[in-house]
Amino acid sequence: KKAADIMREDMEALGPVRASEVEKAQKQVVKVIKSLAEQGVIDISGGEAYV
Repeated sequence: KKAADIMREDMEALGPVRASEVEKAQKQVVKVIKSLAEQGVIDISGGEAYV
């Protein structure tokens, strides 16, 4: 299964979630992404957009 399919199924199983919990989770994701970028594991620089 694709990771997206698994994530979609997990989200559907959770049902409604409070907005405050969503915001908390989003902040945690951003924190992890910034940490990975600082370590050089990923690059989050805004590259040239293609249209």
